[in-house]
Order: sequence, then structure tokens, then C-alpha cells
Amino acid sequence: MKRENHGSGDRLLDWLLRPASRPWQLVSLAVVLGVCVSTSLRENWGSDNAFVVKAAQTLLAGGSPYEDKRFLYLPSAVLMAVPEALMPTAVLRWSLPVAMSGLLGIGWLAALRMFSVPLRSRFAVVGFPVLALGYKPYVNLVLIGNWTAISAAALPVALLLAHRRRWGSAGLVVGLAIACKPMLVPVGLLFLMARRWRGLAAAVLVPLGLSLAGALLMPSPSLFFTKTLPFLLRGQDAYALPWDASPIAVLPRLGVPEPAAVVVAFAGAGAGLWAAWTRWRRTGEETDGGELRLVETACMVMLAAFLVSRPSFDHYLLVVLPLLLASAVRPGSMPRSPWFWLALTPQVALVPWPSELAHKRRAFKDCATLCGLAILLVRRALRSGRVILEPVTTAGSPPRTEPECAATPAESASRTAF
Repeated sequence: MKRENHGSGDRLLDWLLRPASRPWQLVSLAVVLGVCVSTSLRENWGSDNAFVVKAAQTLLAGGSPYEDKRFLYLPSAVLMAVPEALMPTAVLRWSLPVAMSGLLGIGWLAALRMFSVPLRSRFAVVGFPVLALGYKPYVNLVLIGNWTAISAAALPVALLLAHRRRWGSAGLVVGLAIACKPMLVPVGLLFLMARRWRGLAAAVLVPLGLSLAGALLMPSPSLFFTKTLPFLLRGQDAYALPWDASPIAVLPRLGVPEPAAVVVAFAGAGAGLWAAWTRWRRTGEETDGGELRLVETACMVMLAAFLVSRPSFDHYLLVVLPLLLASAVRPGSMPRSPWFWLALTPQVALVPWPSELAHKRRAFKDCATLCGLAILLVRRALRSGRVILEPVTTAGSPPRTEPECAATPAESASRTAF
């Protein structure tokens, strides 16, 4: 990559993009495997995954998975969970954390390839274990085995395929992820903005077809509409409330009336969608192949959805965070802002927070990170595309200004901040 400015940040980036030595590779692998082993030894491993496995076991026994009000996925997810339901518990205990880490690793590698980062570089090799140790929701996701990990792998892979002009394959990846967990439904807006109808059709028809197949195999599939969907739209119940990071759930706990909290959350989501549309349309200042535009638009759409989804848990941000971190190799990207790291501070491990923010009150910290990242990305997306005129000098003539050929995008005055 060619860079004109060789400041301290560029020197650090040059060092990070060099190949990592074999000891560093082994240490990184040991860290990730250590997280998996420690997770397998805990008693509450796979607590979220247990609901999906139970649903598949209920189907195999001839019952309706939606008798359990806490199974909130599409009928297609039941089919996806059948292999897990057939595994012995001892095998699942040791394989599930590895599978969760593997999916997150796939998302990290795809995000790196999106920005042409060498997979053997220090940035790639060291970045993933640092994320595993330093970002608390990573360990939480591996521990509970939530299928958010599938979306965390699918979104970077889909964006990588879309960047390579394979929008149909990208839609297929998104559709399979939605069939497992309908988290990436908002990404359909990206296909709409890009007018990629084949990819959009794949993203819609794949989960629809698999869900119809699952519904035909189970008794009382209508319970999804009469029992599960209303329960989900109400934000579930007191069981999920302490961990719900959505502003709709957090603001009332701080004394804000619930109608006002709903208005604030939907206003933020609306601003996020407008920012995503604005960012997608702004192409004149791109200095790369459009990777940053694609990534920031998709992340903005997802963050806007997280602001209003009920519930919205801490590990949801792992869907967008690897992409944003990998974009650090691009000048002016969000990770080059100190405000980006400040927004992530509430989620950093080993930070001594007051006891009031521990355990069941951690949703306050999660909400702060979610809103902080959304605000930063909105400000970046809505910044003005100003141009400046540079003097052009030709042989035998004095310096002069030619707007048609010399107008170039001006960098923001606070380039390191936004």
C-alpha cells in the first residue's frame, strides 16, 4: 500500500503489516485454544445454544419446538440444529467453544482480506487473540454458544464476495445466516441500495424455503406467529431485561419514560439509515476500491438495527467490530480515531468498573458502546464532501488554478478523530 504521510501511525502500520514470526503464531493459537478450553470447563457453557438443541430434540421427539417460548429462531434453525441434537453432550462440550471461536476467526480473516491485509501479518496473527482477551463479549459469546457467531462470520464473507462482484454468492451466504438466526435481515437494505436483485432474492428465498421445509416437518408451526413472535416483539420478559442493551430497555431503567425511550431509539435508527444511504451514495472521495464504503454502509445498517432490536445483547457488536477493526489500514477510518477506542472502553476486560455496573447492570455499559459506535459512524457518514483547489503549474506559465482538473476531496480538519 502506498502512503504519502510517514508519521508515527504509518510506521506502526508498516510494522504491523510485516509477517509475524512462528513464535507469535504459536502464542496466538495457544491464546485462542486456551479460551476454548477454559470455556469447556465452566458449568454454564452453551446456555444459549441449549435452547436451539432442545428445539431440535423436541422436533425429533415429535413435538413443536415453539412450545418453548425462549426458542426465538425461524423454523429453519431447527433443521440446522439437528446435527447438534444428535451429538453426545461430552462431544458438544468440547466442540462447541471451538466452533464458536472458529466462526469468529473466519469473520476476522474475511475482514482482513476485504482490505488486502496479509493473513500472516502481525496485524492478523496478533489482532485476533488480542480481541479474544481484551473484548469481554468475545468470551461471553464463546461461553454461551450463541448463534450470533454465524452472523459474525457471514457478514464479512458476504461483503468480501460483494466486493469481488459476486453479489449472488453474497446473497446466498446472507440467506444461510438468516436461516440460522435472523440477525442479518437488515443487510437486505445493502442489496437494495446496490440494486443487486439476484443477491437480494437469494437472501430472501433461501431462509424462506428452509423455513417452509422446517414448518412442514413440525406440528403446530403456527405457534411461531401466535406465541413466539409476540413474545419477541414485547422484548421478551424480565429474564432478558438485565442484559438488554437496547436504548428502549436501558433508558427506562434510568428513569426515562418508555414512550420517550422508544422515540429516541427509533430516531437514532432513522438517523443511522439515512447515514448509511448517504455513505453509500458518496463515492467521489474513495481512494481505494470501495471497500471502506461497502463496510461502513453495512455496519451502519446493522448498528441502526441494534438500536431498536429487542433484545440487543453485548455480543451483537461482534458482527461489525472485526470489519471496523480491519479497516484501520485505511487512512481516515474509524479505528484511527481516539473516540473509537473510547467507545469500546466499557467492554474492555480487566477494567475496574464500580460494582453497580457489574453483572445484571452491565447493559448500561453495553448500551454506551453501542450508541457510541453508532454516533461515530453516523458523523463519519454524514460529513461533508468538500473539495479544495490546488494550484496547477505548467511549463512556461505561472501558477494558476483549474477547478476541472485540480479539485480533490479535502480531508476533514479532524481526520484523526472522525
